[in-house]
Amino acid sequence: MQPYAQNWTDVTEFVMVGFAGVHEARLLFFTVFLTMYLFTLVENLAIILVVALNHRLHRPMYFFLTHLSCLEIWYTSVTVPKMLAGFIGVDGGKNISYTGCLSQLFIFTFLGATECFLLAAMAYDRYVAICMPLRYGALVSWGTCIRLAAACWLVGLLTPVLPIYLMSQLTFCGPNVIDHFFCDVSPLLALSCSDVTLKETTDFLVSLMVLLVSSTVISVSYGNIVWTLLHIRSAAERRKAFSTCAAHLTVVSLFYGTLFFMYVRTKVASSINFNKVVSVFYSIVTPMLNPLIYSLRNKEVKGALGRAFSLRSWKGQ
Repeated sequence: MQPYAQNWTDVTEFVMVGFAGVHEARLLFFTVFLTMYLFTLVENLAIILVVALNHRLHRPMYFFLTHLSCLEIWYTSVTVPKMLAGFIGVDGGKNISYTGCLSQLFIFTFLGATECFLLAAMAYDRYVAICMPLRYGALVSWGTCIRLAAACWLVGLLTPVLPIYLMSQLTFCGPNVIDHFFCDVSPLLALSCSDVTLKETTDFLVSLMVLLVSSTVISVSYGNIVWTLLHIRSAAERRKAFSTCAAHLTVVSLFYGTLFFMYVRTKVASSINFNKVVSVFYSIVTPMLNPLIYSLRNKEVKGALGRAFSLRSWKGQ
Protein backbone atom coordinates (compact mmCIF):
# COMPACT_ATOMS: atom_id res chain seq x y z
CA MET A 1 0.00 0.00 0.00
CA GLN A 2 1.22 3.48 -0.85
CA PRO A 3 -0.50 5.65 1.73
CA TYR A 4 0.90 8.93 0.46
CA ALA A 5 1.09 8.21 -3.23
CA GLN A 6 -2.27 9.69 -4.17
CA ASN A 7 -5.01 11.93 -2.88
CA TRP A 8 -7.80 9.36 -3.12
CA THR A 9 -10.63 8.47 -0.79
CA ASP A 10 -13.88 6.51 -0.92
CA VAL A 11 -15.27 8.67 1.89
CA THR A 12 -16.83 11.94 0.72
CA GLU A 13 -18.62 12.75 3.98
CA PHE A 14 -18.13 12.17 7.69
CA VAL A 15 -20.71 11.81 10.44
CA MET A 16 -19.80 13.34 13.83
CA VAL A 17 -21.55 11.54 16.67
CA GLY A 18 -20.60 14.21 19.19
CA PHE A 19 -21.89 13.31 22.65
CA ALA A 20 -23.91 10.25 21.66
CA GLY A 21 -24.18 9.04 25.24
CA VAL A 22 -26.28 12.03 26.36
CA HIS A 23 -29.21 11.53 23.98
CA GLU A 24 -31.82 11.92 26.73
CA ALA A 25 -30.25 15.16 27.94
CA ARG A 26 -29.39 16.58 24.52
CA LEU A 27 -31.64 19.65 24.96
CA LEU A 28 -29.97 20.40 28.29
CA PHE A 29 -26.53 20.11 26.70
CA PHE A 30 -27.70 22.25 23.77
CA THR A 31 -28.88 24.98 26.17
CA VAL A 32 -25.68 24.88 28.23
CA PHE A 33 -23.34 25.03 25.23
CA LEU A 34 -25.44 27.67 23.45
CA THR A 35 -25.36 29.83 26.58
CA MET A 36 -21.60 29.42 26.87
CA TYR A 37 -21.12 30.23 23.18
CA LEU A 38 -23.27 33.39 23.31
CA PHE A 39 -21.57 34.42 26.54
CA THR A 40 -18.18 34.00 24.86
CA LEU A 41 -19.24 36.15 21.90
CA VAL A 42 -20.65 38.93 24.10
CA GLU A 43 -17.65 38.96 26.46
CA ASN A 44 -15.04 39.13 23.73
CA LEU A 45 -16.97 41.70 21.70
CA ALA A 46 -17.24 43.81 24.87
CA ILE A 47 -13.46 43.64 25.37
CA ILE A 48 -12.85 44.66 21.74
CA LEU A 49 -15.30 47.59 21.90
CA VAL A 50 -14.11 48.85 25.29
CA VAL A 51 -10.47 48.84 24.20
CA ALA A 52 -11.35 50.51 20.88
CA LEU A 53 -13.45 53.26 22.50
CA ASN A 54 -11.32 53.95 25.59
CA HIS A 55 -8.20 55.96 24.74
CA ARG A 56 -6.62 55.02 28.08
CA LEU A 57 -6.43 51.43 26.85
CA HIS A 58 -4.70 52.27 23.56
CA ARG A 59 -1.52 50.59 24.72
CA PRO A 60 0.42 47.52 23.49
CA MET A 61 -0.94 45.19 26.18
CA TYR A 62 -4.53 45.87 25.15
CA PHE A 63 -3.67 45.86 21.46
CA PHE A 64 -2.68 42.20 21.87
CA LEU A 65 -5.74 41.59 24.04
CA THR A 66 -8.08 42.68 21.22
CA HIS A 67 -6.30 40.28 18.86
CA LEU A 68 -6.80 37.53 21.43
CA SER A 69 -10.50 38.37 21.76
CA CYS A 70 -10.99 38.32 17.98
CA LEU A 71 -9.24 34.96 17.85
CA GLU A 72 -11.40 33.52 20.65
CA ILE A 73 -14.58 34.44 18.75
CA TRP A 74 -13.39 32.64 15.62
CA TYR A 75 -11.95 29.76 17.64
CA THR A 76 -15.28 28.84 19.18
CA SER A 77 -17.26 29.62 16.03
CA VAL A 78 -15.31 26.99 14.07
CA THR A 79 -16.71 24.12 16.15
CA VAL A 80 -19.61 25.12 18.40
CA PRO A 81 -22.37 25.99 15.83
CA LYS A 82 -21.90 22.62 14.12
CA MET A 83 -22.01 20.84 17.47
CA LEU A 84 -25.21 22.69 18.42
CA ALA A 85 -26.83 21.70 15.13
CA GLY A 86 -26.07 18.07 15.93
CA PHE A 87 -27.70 18.34 19.37
CA ILE A 88 -31.08 19.50 18.06
CA GLY A 89 -31.15 17.20 15.04
CA VAL A 90 -30.95 19.82 12.30
CA ASP A 91 -30.99 18.13 8.90
CA GLY A 92 -27.37 17.31 8.10
CA GLY A 93 -26.29 18.77 11.44
CA LYS A 94 -24.00 15.84 12.20
CA ASN A 95 -22.68 15.49 8.66
CA ILE A 96 -19.64 17.25 7.29
CA SER A 97 -18.01 16.87 3.90
CA TYR A 98 -14.47 15.54 3.51
CA THR A 99 -13.29 18.98 2.36
CA GLY A 100 -15.24 20.71 5.11
CA CYS A 101 -13.72 18.41 7.72
CA LEU A 102 -10.15 19.15 6.63
CA SER A 103 -10.99 22.87 6.40
CA GLN A 104 -12.36 22.85 9.95
CA LEU A 105 -9.24 21.08 11.21
CA PHE A 106 -6.99 23.53 9.33
CA ILE A 107 -8.72 26.63 10.76
CA PHE A 108 -8.89 25.18 14.27
CA THR A 109 -5.17 24.32 14.23
CA PHE A 110 -4.28 27.69 12.72
CA LEU A 111 -6.16 29.58 15.44
CA GLY A 112 -4.80 27.38 18.22
CA ALA A 113 -1.20 27.93 17.09
CA THR A 114 -1.80 31.66 16.67
CA GLU A 115 -3.11 31.87 20.24
CA CYS A 116 0.09 30.25 21.50
CA PHE A 117 2.21 32.89 19.77
CA LEU A 118 -0.07 35.77 20.82
CA LEU A 119 0.23 34.70 24.46
CA ALA A 120 4.01 34.62 24.01
CA ALA A 121 3.97 38.14 22.54
CA MET A 122 1.89 39.33 25.49
CA ALA A 123 4.40 37.77 27.90
CA TYR A 124 7.24 39.63 26.14
CA ASP A 125 5.26 42.87 26.50
CA ARG A 126 4.90 42.30 30.27
CA TYR A 127 8.60 41.41 30.55
CA VAL A 128 9.73 44.67 28.95
CA ALA A 129 7.17 46.72 30.92
CA ILE A 130 8.31 45.34 34.29
CA CYS A 131 12.00 44.59 33.74
CA MET A 132 12.94 47.46 31.42
CA PRO A 133 10.35 50.19 31.98
CA LEU A 134 12.62 53.01 30.81
CA ARG A 135 13.09 51.33 27.42
CA TYR A 136 9.48 50.18 27.07
CA GLY A 137 8.47 52.88 24.58
CA ALA A 138 11.43 52.06 22.31
CA LEU A 139 11.28 48.26 22.53
CA VAL A 140 7.49 47.89 22.34
CA SER A 141 6.56 50.63 19.89
CA TRP A 142 3.38 50.48 17.83
CA GLY A 143 5.43 49.36 14.84
CA THR A 144 6.88 46.51 16.89
CA CYS A 145 3.41 45.52 18.11
CA ILE A 146 2.01 45.39 14.58
CA ARG A 147 4.96 43.32 13.36
CA LEU A 148 4.69 40.94 16.33
CA ALA A 149 0.94 40.48 15.82
CA ALA A 150 1.38 39.94 12.08
CA ALA A 151 4.13 37.38 12.75
CA CYS A 152 1.86 35.51 15.21
CA TRP A 153 -0.94 35.25 12.66
CA LEU A 154 1.41 34.33 9.80
CA VAL A 155 3.29 31.61 11.69
CA GLY A 156 -0.02 30.32 13.02
CA LEU A 157 -1.37 30.15 9.45
CA LEU A 158 1.68 28.19 8.27
CA THR A 159 1.57 25.73 11.19
CA PRO A 160 -1.17 23.40 9.85
CA VAL A 161 -0.04 23.41 6.20
CA LEU A 162 2.14 20.27 6.33
CA PRO A 163 -0.07 18.32 8.79
CA ILE A 164 -3.22 18.98 6.73
CA TYR A 165 -1.40 18.12 3.50
CA LEU A 166 -0.36 14.77 4.96
CA MET A 167 -3.90 14.21 6.23
CA SER A 168 -5.22 14.83 2.71
CA GLN A 169 -2.93 12.09 1.39
CA LEU A 170 -4.42 9.43 3.68
CA THR A 171 -7.00 6.97 2.40
CA PHE A 172 -10.39 6.88 4.11
CA CYS A 173 -12.29 3.84 2.89
CA GLY A 174 -14.85 3.52 5.68
CA PRO A 175 -16.29 3.67 8.25
CA ASN A 176 -16.96 7.40 8.20
CA VAL A 177 -18.22 7.99 11.76
CA ILE A 178 -16.09 10.44 13.79
CA ASP A 179 -16.43 9.83 17.52
CA HIS A 180 -16.05 13.50 18.39
CA PHE A 181 -17.95 16.80 18.13
CA PHE A 182 -15.52 18.26 15.55
CA CYS A 183 -12.89 17.06 13.11
CA ASP A 184 -9.98 16.56 15.48
CA VAL A 185 -6.79 14.75 14.53
CA SER A 186 -6.98 11.60 16.67
CA PRO A 187 -10.49 10.44 15.68
CA LEU A 188 -9.71 11.11 12.03
CA LEU A 189 -6.51 9.08 12.14
CA ALA A 190 -8.45 6.25 13.77
CA LEU A 191 -10.62 6.06 10.61
CA SER A 192 -7.78 6.00 8.09
CA CYS A 193 -7.03 2.85 6.11
CA SER A 194 -3.45 4.04 5.54
CA ASP A 195 -0.32 3.84 7.62
CA VAL A 196 -0.55 6.93 9.83
CA THR A 197 2.97 6.73 11.30
CA LEU A 198 4.39 9.63 9.27
CA LYS A 199 1.32 11.77 9.85
CA GLU A 200 1.30 11.03 13.58
CA THR A 201 5.02 11.78 13.95
CA THR A 202 4.67 15.03 12.00
CA ASP A 203 1.75 16.15 14.16
CA PHE A 204 3.75 15.41 17.29
CA LEU A 205 6.80 17.36 16.10
CA VAL A 206 4.81 20.35 14.82
CA SER A 207 2.75 20.52 18.02
CA LEU A 208 5.85 20.15 20.16
CA MET A 209 7.67 22.89 18.23
CA VAL A 210 4.78 25.36 18.58
CA LEU A 211 4.34 24.63 22.27
CA LEU A 212 8.05 24.64 23.10
CA VAL A 213 8.86 27.85 21.20
CA SER A 214 5.93 29.80 22.63
CA SER A 215 6.20 28.36 26.15
CA THR A 216 9.96 29.06 26.20
CA VAL A 217 9.33 32.74 25.43
CA ILE A 218 6.69 32.82 28.16
CA SER A 219 8.87 30.97 30.69
CA VAL A 220 11.93 33.16 30.07
CA SER A 221 9.80 36.31 30.24
CA TYR A 222 8.18 35.35 33.52
CA GLY A 223 11.45 34.05 34.92
CA ASN A 224 12.94 37.51 34.42
CA ILE A 225 9.79 39.13 35.79
CA VAL A 226 9.98 37.06 38.99
CA TRP A 227 13.68 37.85 39.34
CA THR A 228 12.98 41.56 38.97
CA LEU A 229 10.08 41.44 41.45
CA LEU A 230 12.26 39.73 44.05
CA HIS A 231 14.62 42.69 43.92
CA ILE A 232 11.88 45.26 44.51
CA ARG A 233 12.03 46.20 48.18
CA SER A 234 8.52 47.56 48.54
CA ALA A 235 5.86 44.85 48.92
CA ALA A 236 3.23 47.27 47.61
CA GLU A 237 5.25 47.92 44.44
CA ARG A 238 5.77 44.18 43.97
CA ARG A 239 2.03 43.54 44.19
CA LYS A 240 1.31 46.41 41.81
CA ALA A 241 3.83 45.15 39.25
CA PHE A 242 2.64 41.54 39.47
CA SER A 243 -1.04 42.56 39.18
CA THR A 244 -0.37 43.80 35.63
CA CYS A 245 0.50 40.26 34.49
CA ALA A 246 -1.63 38.12 36.84
CA ALA A 247 -4.51 37.84 34.37
CA HIS A 248 -2.20 36.86 31.51
CA LEU A 249 -0.43 34.27 33.65
CA THR A 250 -3.78 32.71 34.61
CA VAL A 251 -4.89 32.51 30.97
CA VAL A 252 -1.56 30.96 29.98
CA SER A 253 -1.84 28.32 32.69
CA LEU A 254 -5.33 27.28 31.59
CA PHE A 255 -4.56 27.22 27.88
CA TYR A 256 -1.16 25.53 27.93
CA GLY A 257 -2.11 23.02 30.59
CA THR A 258 -4.79 21.47 28.38
CA LEU A 259 -2.81 21.79 25.14
CA PHE A 260 0.30 20.06 26.49
CA PHE A 261 -1.86 17.22 27.72
CA MET A 262 -4.00 16.95 24.58
CA TYR A 263 -1.67 17.29 21.63
CA VAL A 264 1.83 16.22 22.60
CA ARG A 265 0.93 12.55 22.17
CA THR A 266 1.92 9.92 19.64
CA LYS A 267 -0.84 7.33 20.03
CA VAL A 268 -4.24 7.39 18.34
CA ALA A 269 -5.73 4.96 20.82
CA SER A 270 -6.72 6.83 23.97
CA SER A 271 -9.82 7.56 25.98
CA ILE A 272 -12.12 9.17 23.41
CA ASN A 273 -14.65 10.34 26.01
CA PHE A 274 -11.92 11.89 28.15
CA ASN A 275 -10.49 13.61 25.06
CA LYS A 276 -13.93 15.10 24.38
CA VAL A 277 -14.07 16.54 27.88
CA VAL A 278 -10.60 18.08 27.51
CA SER A 279 -11.54 19.38 24.04
CA VAL A 280 -14.65 21.06 25.48
CA PHE A 281 -12.46 22.71 28.08
CA TYR A 282 -9.91 24.29 25.73
CA SER A 283 -12.25 24.98 22.79
CA ILE A 284 -15.31 26.27 24.67
CA VAL A 285 -14.68 26.81 28.40
CA THR A 286 -11.30 28.58 28.15
CA PRO A 287 -12.44 31.15 25.51
CA MET A 288 -15.40 31.92 27.78
CA LEU A 289 -13.24 32.30 30.90
CA ASN A 290 -10.46 34.42 29.34
CA PRO A 291 -12.46 37.70 29.11
CA LEU A 292 -13.74 37.15 32.64
CA ILE A 293 -10.19 36.66 33.90
CA TYR A 294 -8.96 39.81 32.16
CA SER A 295 -11.92 41.89 33.34
CA LEU A 296 -11.81 40.66 36.95
CA ARG A 297 -8.03 40.55 37.43
CA ASN A 298 -7.20 43.74 35.50
CA LYS A 299 -8.29 46.97 37.19
CA GLU A 300 -8.04 49.05 34.00
CA VAL A 301 -10.25 46.73 31.94
CA LYS A 302 -12.68 46.30 34.83
CA GLY A 303 -12.84 50.07 35.30
CA ALA A 304 -13.35 50.72 31.57
CA LEU A 305 -16.14 48.12 31.41
CA GLY A 306 -17.78 49.65 34.48
CA ARG A 307 -17.65 53.15 33.00
CA ALA A 308 -19.01 51.91 29.67
CA PHE A 309 -22.01 50.20 31.25
CA SER A 310 -22.61 53.11 33.63
CA LEU A 311 -22.62 55.56 30.72
CA ARG A 312 -25.01 53.34 28.76
CA SER A 313 -27.34 53.08 31.76
CA TRP A 314 -27.22 56.85 32.29
CA LYS A 315 -28.04 57.54 28.64
CA GLY A 316 -30.91 55.09 28.78
CA GLN A 317 -32.59 56.98 31.60
